[in-house]
Amino acid sequence: MNKIISALNSWRFIITEPILLKIARWRYEKFYKNKDEQPLISICVPTYNRAELLMTRAIPSVLSQTYKNFEMIIIGDHCTDDTEKRVSEIKDPRIRFYNIPKRGYRYPPTAENHWLAGPVVAIDQALKMVKGEWIARIDDDDFWTPDHLESLLDFAKTGNYEFVSSKYERESFGKKEIVDGENADGKYFDPNASSGSGPKLGGVQTWLYRSYLKFVRPNINCWRKSWNRVNDIDLQYRIYKAGARIGFLEKITASIIPR
Repeated sequence: MNKIISALNSWRFIITEPILLKIARWRYEKFYKNKDEQPLISICVPTYNRAELLMTRAIPSVLSQTYKNFEMIIIGDHCTDDTEKRVSEIKDPRIRFYNIPKRGYRYPPTAENHWLAGPVVAIDQALKMVKGEWIARIDDDDFWTPDHLESLLDFAKTGNYEFVSSKYERESFGKKEIVDGENADGKYFDPNASSGSGPKLGGVQTWLYRSYLKFVRPNINCWRKSWNRVNDIDLQYRIYKAGARIGFLEKITASIIPR
């Protein structure tokens, strides 16, 4: 059953998403011609009962950005802790919080499936709420460099890219390393690939993309797949396969540390 559902979804995405991209460009690309404007960026943050991480990592990183024209959409995946109360105490009109009213059945509730598909419902809700011309992603436990938005937006506008990402720094067991992007046509995304060509795609916390690409929705059935099973990997690869113009900034703009 998993193979059948994954195959049907795959064919649906392959057929429909390139067409939807052409329609979106026809409708919206004209609004991205002015490279001197300071467009609104919608920052999407999924979270679930991790108020302390959210308050000490993601939110301070966003509020310290050199680029100021943004909205921060925090989606609680039916949080039952004090997340909503603590966010409401931040007196900044750019921050919005929405708590999903209930958590119904989504997939077999294993630890692995939570890792693979856990944020999908919250991210899908956030995408419905965006008002900006651009979309950025940060998880509640991640950090951005202060020039994260400014650097990625300048890079995207200069190269006329629709989707950009970058390098980030990761700390694990006391050791820091720089995480590069993976070639879109390489074996990381396709085990049957014969080359490592194509643009590089970086971690989800480094994404910045035009909001008309939000027709590429998170895949709640990503856990059923045999490859590219993590929700954000599935999503960015589909954006690439749809034909989006993609750029990779050779600069560290985010960091991940143990939680």
